[in-house]
Amino acid sequence: MANEKQQLVEELKALLEQEGTAQKEQVEQLKTQFYRQYHQELEALRQEAQAAAEAAGESPETWQPPVDEQEQEFRELLAQYKKQRAEAAARLEAEQQANLERKQDILKEMKQLAEAECADVMDNLKRMRELQAEWKTIGQVPAPKVQEIWKQYQQYQEQFYDLVKINIELRDLDFKKNLELKTLLCEAAEKLQEQESIVEASRALQQLHDEWAEIGPVARELREDLWNRFKQASSIINKKHQAYFDELHKKEHENLEKKQAILEQLRGLEFADVKSNKKWDELTEKVQALQNEWRSIGFAPKKHNQAIYEEYRKLCDAFFQAKTAFYKGLRDELTQNLKRKRSLIEQAEALKDSQEWRETSEKLMELQKEWKQIGPVARKYSDELWKKFSETCDSFFNARREAQKDERQKARGERVAKAVKAAVGQGADGLRRMHDRLQQEIKTAENNILFFTAKSKTANKLVDDMQKKIDALKKQLADIEQKMEAEEE
Repeated sequence: MANEKQQLVEELKALLEQEGTAQKEQVEQLKTQFYRQYHQELEALRQEAQAAAEAAGESPETWQPPVDEQEQEFRELLAQYKKQRAEAAARLEAEQQANLERKQDILKEMKQLAEAECADVMDNLKRMRELQAEWKTIGQVPAPKVQEIWKQYQQYQEQFYDLVKINIELRDLDFKKNLELKTLLCEAAEKLQEQESIVEASRALQQLHDEWAEIGPVARELREDLWNRFKQASSIINKKHQAYFDELHKKEHENLEKKQAILEQLRGLEFADVKSNKKWDELTEKVQALQNEWRSIGFAPKKHNQAIYEEYRKLCDAFFQAKTAFYKGLRDELTQNLKRKRSLIEQAEALKDSQEWRETSEKLMELQKEWKQIGPVARKYSDELWKKFSETCDSFFNARREAQKDERQKARGERVAKAVKAAVGQGADGLRRMHDRLQQEIKTAENNILFFTAKSKTANKLVDDMQKKIDALKKQLADIEQKMEAEEE
């Protein structure tokens, strides 16, 4: 695209370097092509930035388009073109005004010649021809004055020839020459019907009309037929020209309806309460499809085009601003969750080497409970954080298990022996108390086993050890129950 844009820049530059003012149609065509390429490239960059951010598991920042040096150069060339047109228009206006004043001076003298009661016919004829020749060398005049001065010019010519009644042969010679010239103009006007571009044909027809106005009269009996022929050929071109613009205006109104339908869909988008990535992706796909459709539609009527484009940009901007705000808020939440989980890891690391087994166990289990209540973090941190936290907790519980393993076994043996002895010495009450204590101890052990949720070898071993303890307690309980039954018998 960059090469195509540079080529369009060079083409515009070449147009502006040509002698005279560049044609508006050519410049507008280059402008349309350039900015179509520019906006396509800009949209591609925006989508790439969004895709890259999402692939990294991050929310996209408010994206700013890069500075496009080609677009800046193209814009400067357009400003230069507008300046050239303004200067050319000013020059043309000044030239047309000067031409009008010159022609008005000629008309004054022609009027004097046409109204002269006594005159040297040959001298006046010579002067009239000089005025006619000078008239033809003068360029265009302001459009509102064209018809007026042309009528005066024709009037004074005809009035002069009628008044002085010059030699018929000389007059017929002028009529014959004018007839030949005007016949050629009729043929040229009729030939314009074959022109493919009706805009170019209309412009050429206007030039023929200007030339017609500069040519003197023909014989009176031929004037009406000749003019009707020229007018008929002109009418065909004018109707085609009008039909062309009617079709253009129809197409513009169709484009307006299509763009209004797109605006209606954009207005109907509901995104104020959207809270999920999936829903934002669905809405974004829909908005981008509407944007692509908008770009495929041509211009609307000039009086509506700017207004509907501004509303279109406003609606699109509102959507993407809301989307950016959502992802910024989500990112802030993920960042806060990340800070909280890192804090829990730091607290766990500070506790992992403690030998205050009971107190530290309670603290670590509280940290584990708090961990579960914290929301998600960015995917790229999630596994790493959990692994570090679980390993830290496992490190403490593993140390506790190793340190207390022998003590627990010894304590269990002593408790069992003591309980059995007490049971033998005391008949049914002692056994019942021993029975209740063992049930409570089993219940406590079964509750504790629920806290071991980490998926690691260390955690699994702790669970196995705890289960062995529960099985041993249940065996002791069964022995007590058997003795209690024997006592009852």
